[in-house]
Amino acid sequence: MSSLKAVDFFCGSGGMTCGFRKAGVKVLAGIDIEEKCRKTYEFNNEGSKFIHANIKELTFEGLEKEVKISQNDNDLIFIGCSPCQYWSVIATKKEKSSETKNLLVDFQRFVDHYNPGYVVIENVPGMLTRKDESPLDEFLKYLSSREYSVVYDVVNVFEYGVPQSRKRFILIASRLENKNKLKFPEADTKKNPPTVRQFIGTGCGFKKIPAGHKDDTDFNHTCAGLGEKNMKRLRVTPHDGGTRMAWKDDKELQLLTYIGRDNCFKDSYGRMFWDKPGPTITTKFFNISNGRFAHPEQNRPISIREGATLQTFDKDYLFFGTSLASNAKMIGNAVPPELSKRIANMICTIHQ
Repeated sequence: MSSLKAVDFFCGSGGMTCGFRKAGVKVLAGIDIEEKCRKTYEFNNEGSKFIHANIKELTFEGLEKEVKISQNDNDLIFIGCSPCQYWSVIATKKEKSSETKNLLVDFQRFVDHYNPGYVVIENVPGMLTRKDESPLDEFLKYLSSREYSVVYDVVNVFEYGVPQSRKRFILIASRLENKNKLKFPEADTKKNPPTVRQFIGTGCGFKKIPAGHKDDTDFNHTCAGLGEKNMKRLRVTPHDGGTRMAWKDDKELQLLTYIGRDNCFKDSYGRMFWDKPGPTITTKFFNISNGRFAHPEQNRPISIREGATLQTFDKDYLFFGTSLASNAKMIGNAVPPELSKRIANMICTIHQ
């Protein structure tokens, strides 16, 4: 066990916490505004406390009542994976998501007070590509003023053992290491990325199920049902990567919104490829109209457990949402544990 310890701000269902714990970091607590995440977080991360709080309102005294941390602790890591709806390329109502716009500023308040040895940020690429709007520039200037060394970039997670094409902004900062020593985890070769088949094929413990199947076991191999017309669409969609182009000229099956718009939302109603990374697992991965979320060969959306597995959660990681949609939200919002484990392993390696 490393001497390192961490507090996971915006912890959600625990993807970042899970990966850091696997690397041997003691995660003292996770903080999140969603009380609905508590059971999932604490059940799967025994010994890591869930703190239900709005970071905008949480005081230092309030945090210290919940978890024992101190200022200027070289062994302390602050993890900040704030909700990212405002910076996402996925269409969202910006007025509704604007409350997430400056959560990095709220996180900085805690970094400034406690001055931890390390800081880790994970977010959507828009945090970097829209720097003129985002608070990232000011945060970087702040870290420099406190003499933190910083590395950051946009990476695709399939280079880090996650079977998805999922671009993420990653920042790692340390006030203990010089920039020559601080680095990103070593990426895998791009030539042989992890594939859907390696994670959710029948050889991986996933039995064939129909659309609408309800799994009452902890495995939660549950998937959404399909209406008659969507079932017809999937039946004529080729296996292993087929798209809605297969039925675009069928007057019964084609959707009015896509007539003459073959090049927009190409992945909607599409099947995953067996031998490529999957698409980004979003909070809507249970619905085939929201992306390439149909099973490669079965006529159904992927299941809750398949989505979690493509996010690299272990198969015994349980989700306690109140519905299929609430479980999908926890899974889609999570940081893939394999990615977070590799970040944590790098920090453990360089930490003295």
